[in-house]
Amino acid sequence: MIARDELLNTFRRIASEVAEKEIPLPTETTPISDLGIDSLGMLEIVGSMEREFQIQIPDDQLVGISTVAQLVDLVQKRTDKVA
Repeated sequence: MIARDELLNTFRRIASEVAEKEIPLPTETTPISDLGIDSLGMLEIVGSMEREFQIQIPDDQLVGISTVAQLVDLVQKRTDKVA
């Protein structure tokens, strides 16, 4: 099982790369759009996290994801299935 803080740090690192600016560690309730990340950027983040953690997230599970916590929860659930 991957620790939640590791998932948050990975999100921050990848989001910083996608946004091409340093993003401070967001709170879990932070809307991803508030970080300057649009829907295309969100897909880039998801793809990078899938590669990083060797998981696949079905597109239909991404519908309605708007906060950091929602995305981290989804990634954590998928990594738990792999472990």
